[in-house]
Amino acid sequence: MPQGQQVSPIAYVFLYVPLILIFYFLFIRPQKVKEKEHQKMLSNLQKNDEIVSTAGIHGTIVNVKDKTVVVRVDDNVKIEIEKSCVAQVKKA
Repeated sequence: MPQGQQVSPIAYVFLYVPLILIFYFLFIRPQKVKEKEHQKMLSNLQKNDEIVSTAGIHGTIVNVKDKTVVVRVDDNVKIEIEKSCVAQVKKA
């Protein structure tokens, strides 16, 4: 390129648009999909589901409230945790 000549702004578009698309499809979109699946799982929580919390606590749901669930972790031991802390529902 001869000295003193400027790069066209269109060249920057062709450089940055693919980078933004790659970033979106590698990082943002998978996280959104994972979040949707987690929200669906939380909305389908029911009594007697066996769950694992984000803290690693295993238990059985005794009661489902608006934002929390009551979990039986042992005989006569119940704890109330936030729904968002439920990491997974165990398969039967």
